Amino acid sequence: MHDSYTAILVLGTVSVAVAFLAILIGHRLGPRRSTPHKAEPYESGMTAIGPAQRRVPVRFYRIAVLFILFDVEIVFMYPWAVLFLKADNRTLLFLEMLVFVAVLLVGYVYAWKTGALEWD
Repeated sequence: MHDSYTAILVLGTVSVAVAFLAILIGHRLGPRRSTPHKAEPYESGMTAIGPAQRRVPVRFYRIAVLFILFDVEIVFMYPWAVLFLKADNRTLLFLEMLVFVAVLLVGYVYAWKTGALEWD
């Protein structure tokens, strides 16, 4: 049992070490020539017009949060499905998933009725 956790720990440690090593090598060996063009907001040769940052309407954030919320809930359904296939008491597991989906449905209906999904 401990061997599988040790392998995961070694893989994580090596991955983090390689990432830091790549950043360190790039920082140490990379060129450091600062020019006025590099200090501009756009390096593609276009002259900046107006402020560099624009205000983003709240509806974009609202849709993004709802997408992430329902996407994460779908991720929770996959382990349930794997457990469901191996379980002895499938009725209880099925009822638990029905409650889970019902809570999601209530949230979805609430978002729909309050106009959170309206684009205009």
